[in-house]
Amino acid sequence: MRRDVAIIGAGYVGVPLAQVFADAGRSVLLVDVSPERVDQLNRGESYIEDVPSEKLKQIIDGRLLHATTDYDELREADAIVIALPTPLSKQREPDLSIVCAAAAEISMRLRTGHLVVLESTTYPGTTRDELLPILERGSGLVAGVDFYLAFSPERIDPGRTDHTTKTVPKVVGGINEASTNAAAALYGSAIDTIHRVSTPEAAELTKLLENIFRSVNIALVNELAQLCDRMGIDIWEVVDAAATKPFGFMRFDPGPGLGGHCIPIDPFYLTWKAREYDFSTRFIELAGEVNQNMPYYCRSRVSQALNHGSGKSLKGSRILVLGVAYKADISDMRESPAVKLIELLLNAGADVSYHDPHVPSFVEHGMELASQPLEPGAYDAVVIATAHTDIDYTQLVTDAHLIVDLRNAVGRRGITHEKVWKL
Repeated sequence: MRRDVAIIGAGYVGVPLAQVFADAGRSVLLVDVSPERVDQLNRGESYIEDVPSEKLKQIIDGRLLHATTDYDELREADAIVIALPTPLSKQREPDLSIVCAAAAEISMRLRTGHLVVLESTTYPGTTRDELLPILERGSGLVAGVDFYLAFSPERIDPGRTDHTTKTVPKVVGGINEASTNAAAALYGSAIDTIHRVSTPEAAELTKLLENIFRSVNIALVNELAQLCDRMGIDIWEVVDAAATKPFGFMRFDPGPGLGGHCIPIDPFYLTWKAREYDFSTRFIELAGEVNQNMPYYCRSRVSQALNHGSGKSLKGSRILVLGVAYKADISDMRESPAVKLIELLLNAGADVSYHDPHVPSFVEHGMELASQPLEPGAYDAVVIATAHTDIDYTQLVTDAHLIVDLRNAVGRRGITHEKVWKL
């Protein structure tokens, strides 16, 4: 069956993008390596919170979306979008193996007139220097002449409803003007605003700048939080006060570390690539160090609260970590700092459990844990690592013996109590 667009990767980026195209009346093919995922999608059962099952089933029933594991079906699509993970190695170097493997599969099905767009976050030069040779070598076609090639960064923020895949402006940059025009036409058929840039390198760096901006500013308030602790100043009061300025200031909050699929990872793509040009991105690397240290600082904060608040040591204390998703009101645990904090608390000899209404269980870092009932009084301390809004924080303060609030979830609700220790 002829399809307007094929999306490779049925994850947090691919599925919402498929919905947006389908809502615009475009027929979509979703390609994924997991037969379980494919079967679930074709039944109209969504595993992505931003796309409700009811909506997915409506699209499936309308024959606007079909999922498959068969790359041969790409031949019937006019455009191919790559939305696959680009993780970092243990040495903090970009791992493009998943994207390159997909490109090799695409190359064997590529035909004249095809448009290929990479959405996966990566370093500048990936589209032109890595993808293009693979596609040309496998197909015998010439990029920019026989087929079009562009980069358009994903800008997904899971759980967000005010800015969605449809409404967030789409940046596109092709290897030539014809490729940019083709990509702009594709996305313009479904997304409200298109912003063209001159090259894929500019588009690739745009994505990195967005997330490096957040990483650096979060590192700044995380560092100030540690200084405020020594100075006896409430960092949250300071941030609240600074945020009243209507210009020249953008609010960022401290926390136990960075989480999600972008901000903890993306800056390292650029620091790695910069070395090729004999350039050290010291500012970016320093921000990474500060943010990576936050779970360690928070472990010390828990230890301090137990010692001074109840005369107990971390070793042997029963601790409930409240929230393990990387941010409030979603189930996404990618790079969640709460997981690292749990690991550190366990290594220090604490008896650690967690409660998260959005994450029934998880297996990470050699740990296999299941969410426990919210019974604060059964623990020596409750550590708020993720501020889910469906928690009754007033009742939590009443029931808990000691609270270490790393997100100011209690303070935001105007609750003050001597048993509450802030970050």
